[in-house]
Amino acid sequence: MNLTPKQMRIFDYVRKFRVAHGYSPTMQEIADALEVSKVTVFEHVEALVEKGALRRNPKKARSLSEVEDAVRPDEGTGLVLPLLGRIAAGMPIEKCAQDEKLRLEEIFGGRTTARRGDMFALQVEGESMRDEGILSGDYVIVERRQTARNGERVVALLADGETTLKTYFLQKNGTIRLQPANPEFEPIIVTECTIQGVVIGVMRRY
Repeated sequence: MNLTPKQMRIFDYVRKFRVAHGYSPTMQEIADALEVSKVTVFEHVEALVEKGALRRNPKKARSLSEVEDAVRPDEGTGLVLPLLGRIAAGMPIEKCAQDEKLRLEEIFGGRTTARRGDMFALQVEGESMRDEGILSGDYVIVERRQTARNGERVVALLADGETTLKTYFLQKNGTIRLQPANPEFEPIIVTECTIQGVVIGVMRRY
């Protein structure tokens, strides 16, 4: 995809804004962030739409989004996932979002086939999932889902705003047990939590 430097800046900003906020920026927000006029932004966005990098609905606010198969010139053809932060595998930690990407092609030497579904990556901190082979420093690949089956490893958002990586069990009394895989850690028992995704893979650098 042949993008000009200005088009690349807008394309990157839209990507990062959507990862950080969960919705698209307005034309004015892009203009303010990049210190250009709204007219300039509109012209470059139209060019990005024509080139198949972005899509937008002119009748709807915050409709800018990346075309699913759009590939930047510096990304090659390998699968790239948004690296949204770190996930606690010990005590829960504060949720965070980062403007980083995890490039599977760099880790696996191009052997990964492109599977772009609705996924993201998190880096693990802590040893509570050690006995399931998920160690501190590993990367977990997570499929965005709002539900989970018993025995699945989930990214769970707790009521206090913290996230944790544990194995999910819905108990007969209606409570949820978030089970660690290390006897040094106690299960987290809650009446409710928000499932943000289910772990579908683990990667480790040596």
